[in-house]
Amino acid sequence: MHLLIIVLNEEKFLEDVLSVLVELGVTGANVCDVRSMGPMLAYDVPIFAGLRDQMEGRRPYAKMIFALVQNDGIVEEIVSTLKDVELDFEEPGTGFVFTVSVGKIIGKEKDFEL
Repeated sequence: MHLLIIVLNEEKFLEDVLSVLVELGVTGANVCDVRSMGPMLAYDVPIFAGLRDQMEGRRPYAKMIFALVQNDGIVEEIVSTLKDVELDFEEPGTGFVFTVSVGKIIGKEKDFEL
């Protein structure tokens, strides 16, 4: 079992990503608003104000989608299917996708979907 994590910098693609997940059988995903550390430090912590020039063009906010999946092979299917809607994670600034192995889940099976 794996935890699928998608960090999506282009919020306009959120609906497409969720549709692809459902199409591929991933129905128990969660979506969170996240804030990137670099821009946060550059603009909110005075000692790091010098980083502002490096943050040029970077989005301070993103969407994080995470879900439990049976195998990490689903990542290739997701990425391939999303290219059909012109969302290419190999393009700079789009975001990224990865999985992490899950060793143990504690809780009722009905509380999480695979």
